[in-house]
Amino acid sequence: MPSLPKISEAEWIVMEVVWKRNPITALEVVQQLTAHKQWQDQTIRTMLRRLIRKKALTYKAEGKVFYYAPAVSREQCVRGESRSFLERVFGGAAQPLLVQLVQESKLSTNEIAELKKILRDKEKK
Repeated sequence: MPSLPKISEAEWIVMEVVWKRNPITALEVVQQLTAHKQWQDQTIRTMLRRLIRKKALTYKAEGKVFYYAPAVSREQCVRGESRSFLERVFGGAAQPLLVQLVQESKLSTNEIAELKKILRDKEKK
């Protein structure tokens, strides 16, 4: 599998819009983000161009209207970011990360049960 593009925090916000609704026009992306982020039109369009260069987005032009679609899935990017974070912050060791998350998170009884099930299943493998 080719390497995943490195997506900045701001670009991730743009990708979230495209992942939720694609294909989507540049104008629709701009309208959604200017309403929620107070970003300028040109800033958003610049990020769209960067994401195309990074091969995170594809586009199709119909006349003067550009339609954008993700070239990578959200799930692929989440996995890649998770691996990168794990390597960068915890030296690749999952156990300290899991301990930190469990200790710092408020977990419901159902969430605790689900975590136990995941660990039991993992132990069986």
